[in-house]
Amino acid sequence: MADFNAVEPGTDLSGYARELIRMHGAVIAGGHSPLRPRPLVARSWSRVLAAGLVPDQPRARSMLAVDVVERRRRESMLAAVIEDLTQAVVSLADTSSQLMLVVADAEGVVLWRYGSAKVRHKADSLGFREGAHWTEDAVGTNAIGTALTEAAPVQLFSGEHFEQFQHPWYCTAAPIHDPRTGDLLGIVDLSGPALTLHPAVTALVATGVRLAEAQLWRHHEQRLERLRSAAGPALATQTGPAVVVDENGWVAHTVGVTATRRVAVPHAGRAVTLPGLGVCVAERLGEGWLLRPDTRTHVTRWELDLAGPPILRALGGESEWRTALSARHAEILVLLHLSGRRGMTVLQLSNALYGDPDHAVAVRAEVSRLRRVLGSVLASRPYRITESVDLTLALGAAERLADCDFLRHTAGPGLRTLLGSTL
Repeated sequence: MADFNAVEPGTDLSGYARELIRMHGAVIAGGHSPLRPRPLVARSWSRVLAAGLVPDQPRARSMLAVDVVERRRRESMLAAVIEDLTQAVVSLADTSSQLMLVVADAEGVVLWRYGSAKVRHKADSLGFREGAHWTEDAVGTNAIGTALTEAAPVQLFSGEHFEQFQHPWYCTAAPIHDPRTGDLLGIVDLSGPALTLHPAVTALVATGVRLAEAQLWRHHEQRLERLRSAAGPALATQTGPAVVVDENGWVAHTVGVTATRRVAVPHAGRAVTLPGLGVCVAERLGEGWLLRPDTRTHVTRWELDLAGPPILRALGGESEWRTALSARHAEILVLLHLSGRRGMTVLQLSNALYGDPDHAVAVRAEVSRLRRVLGSVLASRPYRITESVDLTLALGAAERLADCDFLRHTAGPGLRTLLGSTL
């Protein structure tokens, strides 16, 4: 997080604030300034100007009603850790009387705010209070909104804020993610008068994020333990192998099989393939699922319809369903279908999809998302369609894959080039 520090240690805060304010006025007006905004700030100012905001005329603050804020608090996963977070941070905020802790949700709505009455009163004059939308398009460049947009920790000092009314402030913010899924849950922010900025603030925010995510993981482990206990009666009558998982596919308990820590998210009526168990059926079990081998069928027939927007269907049996796929997910299935049982490595998929081997991270992320959509139909190392799935392609009026609408109008250039040279 140190890379996001707005001020170097030992900097004269008062002098630097004056320089930034002069830079802000010159750059926003389209003039020249010997001091240039940091790349992070320049990107944000460009977005904010494009959205039509004016630095000396702050937009009217949009405030949610108190009952709406309370509902958002109850529904937020951060409600489970807000007490621990405030205990770790608010003591400093109370003793200094110049520091305010703010926690916003994933939409940039301020849900909690802690600090002395003096600093909260100053924040009120900016509309920086519970229920306010603190996104870039609402209030300009600010640590909460810019951290949401950049998906990274952000610190802003004085004139780096877009709105002139925020120049007397500093703010330091970092995202909090669900440690189970990686989903963004919200933002932790420490703000205060600009001339009171202390170098330890960035470390304090980072510590708060780590604490919150560690507590969230501890709550997750406690939920798995409760699910294990609730599964006891059902497992007592189980004669074969079985796996108990939660709503997100995290394994709570296994019988007669060694499972990974997490499997594809189960869906009622949809086949799930697990290593060591093959095709399984998913049965609701309290707040989770009981997965058992499906003795009625061994192969699931799938059809990928590419005549129009990609649609995947399961054919026959008692688990018929259909789901729309993104173009990228359809491309991956097409490539793995053509590769057969030999499958494709991450680098091979990167070359096929993007034309180079440098997108391995993007490939892994897309395959992970595809597994969430479809259940477990893909094996790894190398990536391949499991033997329990018989996939066919429906091309509409086209006789060849290279001539179907999907390849001609929807698929990316990498796949079009590859198939155009091979089919």
